[in-house]
Amino acid sequence: MKLTKTLFATLILPLAFLGQSSAQESLLEELDEDPIEKEFVPAFKAMKIGNLQSTKVASAGDWYMYVSHRFGNFSDGLSTFFGLDAANTKIQLVYGVLDGLQVGISRESLRKTYAGSVKFRLMKQEGQKPVNLTAYSTFNWNSQLSADRYPNLWWPDRLSYATQLLISRSFGEKFSLELAPTYVRQNLVWQKTQSHDQLAIGLGSRLKLTKRLSLNADYVWNLSRVDYTQFRDPLTIGLDLETGGHVFQLLFSNAQSTNEPGFISNAEGQWLTGDVFFGFNIVRVF
Repeated sequence: MKLTKTLFATLILPLAFLGQSSAQESLLEELDEDPIEKEFVPAFKAMKIGNLQSTKVASAGDWYMYVSHRFGNFSDGLSTFFGLDAANTKIQLVYGVLDGLQVGISRESLRKTYAGSVKFRLMKQEGQKPVNLTAYSTFNWNSQLSADRYPNLWWPDRLSYATQLLISRSFGEKFSLELAPTYVRQNLVWQKTQSHDQLAIGLGSRLKLTKRLSLNADYVWNLSRVDYTQFRDPLTIGLDLETGGHVFQLLFSNAQSTNEPGFISNAEGQWLTGDVFFGFNIVRVF
């Protein structure tokens, strides 16, 4: 329980830096104006906080390309050159079908996973509306599973799903917070005692340090995780750098997968032992 409280506290700590960011404002002043979001200032500038989905949704007609890269375990040391030899890459395309409705497809090298997703904005924070409200759902297909290794494998065993209600609020210009009640379905679990249906609660935050730089963190508490498991709750900490039509996200996480069922259910690292993965997301809007 103490560990859980510590991890949640990590997401709120950025508030302590609010008074120290003004001296850094000039670092990125000369970059071009960001065209990613013109209509309103969202709680989060990218569609992901780190690993956790944010409430941001693509505008109608916009194409986004996400390249997500997670290196191997940093604690492996020189044997894998601190994880550089064992990378996981995900490429995702997202299209704004309507204003507030987007669809996406992706492929992640970890477990050779194909995924599709839908994201829909239910409410904007404006006027008398106190929060942003977005629904998100994804399905994943694990193509790496082999019938030779698992003779009783049936095609639905390859599938996993996640559905989230994303609730965020911007507290002024510098700080935003998000709550994400989550349901995950894993048709194939790696421990007999682990439930296929899992409930989780995600929490994410963003602290604006300068005009173009922000400190982000997210954590997901899996309420259905069994005791004595090899997997942990995912904690991700990183920086967002906005440069015109791009957003660069540099991050550390104890989960190597970037797909929701993967990192929420099967985060394999542990922060307390330095068992983490360095990575980045690159976002480009067309």
